[in-house]
Amino acid sequence: MYWYEDEVKRLEKDRLKLHYEPETLFYGSSTIRLWNSLYEDFAHLKPVNLGFGGSTLAACVWFFDRIMMAYKPKQLVVYAGDNDLGDGRHPEEVFIFFKQMVVMAAERFGNIPCYYVSLKPSPARWQIAESFKYANNLIENEIVKQQNNWRFINIFRPMLDVGGRPRHELYADDNLHLSQQGYEVWKHVIGSSL
Repeated sequence: MYWYEDEVKRLEKDRLKLHYEPETLFYGSSTIRLWNSLYEDFAHLKPVNLGFGGSTLAACVWFFDRIMMAYKPKQLVVYAGDNDLGDGRHPEEVFIFFKQMVVMAAERFGNIPCYYVSLKPSPARWQIAESFKYANNLIENEIVKQQNNWRFINIFRPMLDVGGRPRHELYADDNLHLSQQGYEVWKHVIGSSL
């Protein structure tokens, strides 16, 4: 996990520059980190962007206590797991990391509303789309079964075209990260769920 150290230190330094007490933590991989309009899109929720590049859900669990130490939020939004599958991990492993995240969030924040944003259907990883669907299904079923303070936000379906394939205009040139149009979809879908 040492390769994330610079990114985690950046988040720690950024915390010292904040002039307000964040109420909504957006935590996860580069899809969160690269959301340049996040602060404007969710200004009414007093957000903070805690995304760090290339992070896996495993890394988000590993660094959770360290990154979250300085915060007392009213809600938590998580997007991670995409890179775990891209790195060759199995959906069941992503599911185990999610369950660890649930325990850690409860220990640190109690019963605040928490949201897991489903894995997205990117063109760059479409060849493993079934793994993405399976991981999403495992996590959504767990959230429904537990009936606790977690909610599942399905971003997968809104990013598909009528033929059931990823909408290319929602992605940057790398076909993995989001375009501004993609973030507009995220703003609408996530915003209507919080």
